[in-house]
Amino acid sequence: MFLLALTWAFVSKSLSGTYMNSMLTQIERQFDIPTSIVGFINGSFEIGNLLLIIFVSYFGTKLHRPIMIGIGCVVMGLGCFLISLPHFLMDRYEYETTISSSSNLSSNSFLCSGNRSQTLLPTHDPSECVKEIKSLMWIYVVVGNIIRGIGETPIMPLGILETGMIIGPLIGLMLGSFCAKLYVDTGSVNTDDLTITPADTRWVGAWWVGFLICAGVNILTSIPFFFFPKTLPKEGLEDNADVAKSDKEEKHQEKAKEEKHFLPFMKSLSCNPIYMLFILISVLQFNAFINSFTFMPKYLEQQYGKSTAEIVFLIGMKSHDFLSSTFPSHKDMISSLYNLPPICVGYLIGGLIMKKFKITVKKAAYIAFCLSLTEYLLSFFNFMMACDNFPVAGLTTSYEGIQQPLYEDHKVLVDCNTRCSCLNKTWDPVCGDNGLSYMSACLAGCEKSVGTGINMVFQNCSCIQSSGNASAVLGLCNKSPDCTIKLQYFLIVSVFGCFIYSLSAIPGYMVLLRCIKSEEKSLGIGLHAFCTRIFAGIPAPIYFGALIDRTCLHWGTLKCVVFNRRIYLGLPAALRGSSFIPGIVILILMRKVQLPGEIDFSETEHSEMKLTEKKGEHKNVHGSPEVENDKDLKTKL
Repeated sequence: MFLLALTWAFVSKSLSGTYMNSMLTQIERQFDIPTSIVGFINGSFEIGNLLLIIFVSYFGTKLHRPIMIGIGCVVMGLGCFLISLPHFLMDRYEYETTISSSSNLSSNSFLCSGNRSQTLLPTHDPSECVKEIKSLMWIYVVVGNIIRGIGETPIMPLGILETGMIIGPLIGLMLGSFCAKLYVDTGSVNTDDLTITPADTRWVGAWWVGFLICAGVNILTSIPFFFFPKTLPKEGLEDNADVAKSDKEEKHQEKAKEEKHFLPFMKSLSCNPIYMLFILISVLQFNAFINSFTFMPKYLEQQYGKSTAEIVFLIGMKSHDFLSSTFPSHKDMISSLYNLPPICVGYLIGGLIMKKFKITVKKAAYIAFCLSLTEYLLSFFNFMMACDNFPVAGLTTSYEGIQQPLYEDHKVLVDCNTRCSCLNKTWDPVCGDNGLSYMSACLAGCEKSVGTGINMVFQNCSCIQSSGNASAVLGLCNKSPDCTIKLQYFLIVSVFGCFIYSLSAIPGYMVLLRCIKSEEKSLGIGLHAFCTRIFAGIPAPIYFGALIDRTCLHWGTLKCVVFNRRIYLGLPAALRGSSFIPGIVILILMRKVQLPGEIDFSETEHSEMKLTEKKGEHKNVHGSPEVENDKDLKTKL
């Protein structure tokens, strides 16, 4: 029953974690905040986790474990509720548009007309790529995510169970896809009056609904833990009370010895070049992976022209979260659910190879390095799976449909719309029947409209040069079918990459365990996890988000339409590439030194043979009464 409850706790925690990452784009639009703030929100989970991890790890064995896990689930639920709170405290979301549902649409005041005088506002210089934060309500989201990180802390060190990590992300992404299709103010506004769809960059889904669901699930999950005893009864405990007492005293002495030698252990680890280089490699690779996975929905959405709901659904239909399965100590983060099957197969094959061929730690290091390098080189194919920018007249292309470089002197006012007295600051795109998008119906030279809401059609558009009736509809034009094919290739490359990388995971972890002394393992693994969180988990999303803010094409009210793939793909590639330099140094050092934990399988077999011979001698000399003691000895050995 305890394992069942713990599995459900893992489901609920990974559910809320995955849902949080899938809704980052919606939160960014809701609060109109820079991507760097979004990265800080994402990293705030790690901050909350680190605030309590040392306390829980140290006192967890002394306190009531089930109750601590139950309290953690409740705290996670409260954090999720706090994240959703701004929706009930803020005014309704208003997206930027030239069309007002409250205005008289028959007047066509938002269309091309030379009968009114309006001040034409210049377009913004892309170097002024800064968003003005209009509301501080996002602080609730940060605090809620910190609290969620605090609540998750007791679950990880007190119960390591990964089964729920498979189901939770799948449910979380399905929930995210559903909520992204609902309008943020659904129930309080008439959605028939909306002039945007879920595919529009101004659309904000009902992100708060999912957090309320996550809050309820986490709180309900906590209930069974308050009814479990502090310890579970063990079979034969009464008959072996003295043995149990002796084991307890031995563990206490070992723990006291570890505490006494904390500083010497720290000094020994810091002077271990292979261990320190391994930490450096982990920090560099974690920075690359965290950046890629945190902003993957944003990248796929803007690169391949898909809506948030479509992207989240596509990710959810495939498989599980990469880092949480590769590095169980790391937090939940969205990756691709299509990655889980190849990862599981990779782990299985990697483990079988290690056991079948009795790979030594030095050979394991070479295997891990070569496989990781192969996957790294394979990832460069993603640079070829890129789509062109949305064709927007006056921004990414000319009004004749000729593509032009970004950040050059864009001209949104031309002969066909100069007489229209358009506002060239507002982003309200329409798609012409010539396949070209325009910043607004007015800038497309449209003179009249038919219909209401998202079904509105604009006609007599002087800037649209086509063989049709020169009409336009709301929203950006779809990207070419080739772009969808490239997205499929991107996912296929990711699947193969995850399989190859998972093959290297077990040999790589073996190097970490064998490069430190046995008495230093606990501290060494903890320090490794601590460094990756401090130097990767927290800062990586923040600085990566800041770079995204500076590499987007902006105009008007500083709305971003293009996500620079060179940064998204290039920076992680540079970080991972630099990690191979300390990797090469480790391979060189391992050829010259004997690792503290290195024991060849041949030596192990020889020791087992000697132990068997001694066992036979011991049995002949002392007779049958010693058999049980000999079994105990063998068990301990």
